[in-house]
Amino acid sequence: MTALLEAKNLTRIFGDGPNATVALDNFSLSVSGDEPSFTAIAGESGSGKTTLAQLLLGFSRPTSGEVLYRGKNLWTMGRDEWLRFRNEVQAIFQDPFEVFNPFYKVDHLLTVPIDNFRLAKSKAQARSQIDAALDAVGLRPEETLGRYPHQLSGGQRQRLTIARALLLHPRLIIADEPVSMVDASLRATILETLRKLHLDFGISFLYITHDLTTAYQMCDNIIVLYRGAVAEVG
Repeated sequence: MTALLEAKNLTRIFGDGPNATVALDNFSLSVSGDEPSFTAIAGESGSGKTTLAQLLLGFSRPTSGEVLYRGKNLWTMGRDEWLRFRNEVQAIFQDPFEVFNPFYKVDHLLTVPIDNFRLAKSKAQARSQIDAALDAVGLRPEETLGRYPHQLSGGQRQRLTIARALLLHPRLIIADEPVSMVDASLRATILETLRKLHLDFGISFLYITHDLTTAYQMCDNIIVLYRGAVAEVG
């Protein structure tokens, strides 16, 4: 079985000496490149969940241990390998509003990855891809495009960030508390969207959450973190 993404003995320590804080302690995980999976990383605030997400996405370096993408350490990969990694491993963040530039219409969030990764050969093809991605997350293009972020609800903004990730046809999406900033009435809708993408498109998910109830309902496996260490797996 080929691993798409692996964490091997990851440790992240902030500070030095007696003031040092161990945010993550000797964490290991493997996400298959063959069989899509839906795994929860659960824990209370301060348990190391977001630190883990940042390490897996290559946003910060571990103090020790390594993150491997298709068997290669993230921090020794070349430019082409990084591009492939950014293509195949996508993120959904906790606060959808922070993803948007308020000076741009929401279209900008969708056209930038198409341009950067050269996903379309024409504007018509790009629009077709955007419409398909919006439709997959339950948004109507005619009611979404051409508007500014503040003109959309929190649920619409979060589904837009999911559509942006979907445009790149990822193999893995790391979703860091994706429903904690939206109304309770919208949480079930967004989580159902993630589950549907997992089943319909074969995308693996790492669902980072403090809510064990949704983790139990959504996921095949649950890893519980406590003070940076794995407390339970099941």
